[in-house]
Order: sequence, then structure tokens, then C-alpha cells
Amino acid sequence: MTDAAAAARRLLLVHAHPDDETINNGASMAKYVDEGAHVTLVTCTLGEEGEILVDEHAHRAADRDDTLGEHRAIELAEAMAALGVVDHRQLGHPGKYRDSGMMGTPDNDDPACFWRADLLAAATDLVAVIREVRPQVLVTYDDFGGYGHPDHIQAHRAATYAVALAAAPGFKPELGEAWDVAKVYWTAFPKSVMRAGIQALKDLGEESEFTAMDPDDLPFGCDDALVTTAVDAAAWLDRKMAAMAAHKTQISLEDGFFALSNKVGSQAFGHEYYRLVKGAPAGPRDAEGRETDLFAGV
Repeated sequence: MTDAAAAARRLLLVHAHPDDETINNGASMAKYVDEGAHVTLVTCTLGEEGEILVDEHAHRAADRDDTLGEHRAIELAEAMAALGVVDHRQLGHPGKYRDSGMMGTPDNDDPACFWRADLLAAATDLVAVIREVRPQVLVTYDDFGGYGHPDHIQAHRAATYAVALAAAPGFKPELGEAWDVAKVYWTAFPKSVMRAGIQALKDLGEESEFTAMDPDDLPFGCDDALVTTAVDAAAWLDRKMAAMAAHKTQISLEDGFFALSNKVGSQAFGHEYYRLVKGAPAGPRDAEGRETDLFAGV
């Protein structure tokens, strides 16, 4: 048994690019690390096609030096250090699956990109991690990948397939003993929380393209009725903020959506939300009747 599998509580997160884990689950990750859980992050690509927000790194763009991926790996390591996560990995090996770019772009046609990857091969790479770590809980995206990014959709598909394959004793026993993940969650950002955050920014005098938006028109907004679980990790918000700051080529905390984290804080980002899609809800509930602990019942 590995050191990871020996921990009493084990959480595996499957994300598409460096920074996705911090945006969606950073506070939860820090919380469970501090509570003694073994937290494992698998990132499927290096994010080579990401938009670069810092002029000094503009030369790293895919159409120039094409070194953004290796730099984002450094940012990811710094973010994980902020969260206290020591077990973070690339799916397969670093660079095996390339960032596919936004949906409908020419990058989607690159045979090396994750969107074009053989799904069984990608899932098999993840089966090896599942059987090694033996997580009770796995977190990934919904079937739309949160907002339609091809790598997010593919991460969802690979994770879903891998959960089924890892539990099948007859599938590649050389990868380890079969393991059935008890609970699977999809990340969620409730529309009510987005509305409250936008209003809070307006109350602070913020006027921007983002504050003018209706959450119903934002693709990553989740209907509140679908949210099953809310983790109160406000006490770890400072760690999440530090991790977000580490992803400096990708995240600006001064404007747009991420201004919520900088200017509104725990009202928008200190609580993290999930949809339970495998396993039964259990444990304490909040005022809206939602679970409050990803590990409840396992």
C-alpha cells in the first residue's frame, strides 16, 4: 500500500489546466490537507494555449517560443505549495496531452491535443492513479466542462470512464487492485452566488463588462437546484488567494470575474460548491439542505 492509500481520507481532483484546481477547489483542497486528508491533483495538460496576462511572459505564447506550458508548471507548483498539496501530477507524463485551445479554434485539430486524445488511453492513465491512491472522493467537471472548453469536457469524460474502469477487476490488473470510488462530484458555481457577488461589486462602485452580465447568460453558472454540497472553507481563503496569485500569467485579481475573490472575498470564493453524481448525500446539512463535507458517509 502506498503512503497516499494509507491515509484515512483520500481526495483526487482531475482538472484540465494549471489554475483550474485553484479557481474551483483551492479552499477545499487547503481545508482537507489541514484536516489530514491526502489530496492528489491530476492536471491533464500544461495549458500551453492559455492567454498570457503578463507582458514579461508574452514571448512564451504558442505562436512564439511555445514555452508557456513549462512556465505554468512552475506556477502550479507554487500554487500547490500555497495550498499545502504535495501530490500533484500530470496525466500520463508532463506534456503527453497538449492544451486544445478554446472550442472551435484550429488548436482543436492538433493530433497531440487532449481533445483529440484516445479516450481509453487517457482514462487508462488515470486508472493507474486511482488504483494507486484509492480515493474515496473524486472531483472533476460536469459533462459540459463547466463552460464548454474542450479540455474540460475531455477531463470529465476521462475521469468518468476511469472511475468505471478502475472498479472493474478484469481491466488491466497489472495497474493494481480494482478500486471503486465511493463519491464523485462535479464542480459548481451557483447562479445565486454569482448574482450576490455581482451586486456586491456594484455596491463597491465597480462598473465593468462582468458586472453588467446576467448570471443566466454566463455558461459556467449552475442552477441552484442542482447543487448538492457546499463546503465552507472561508478560513482557508487566504491560502486560495495566494494560490490564485501564483497563477499570475492566467489570473488577474483586479478586474473581471476574479475581482470577486479580491474585492468580495469569502462571499464569492470562500465557499465552494459541488454536485454529487455518484454516492449518497450524508452528514450535516446547511440551511439550504446541502451536504457540508465531501467525505460524509465514506
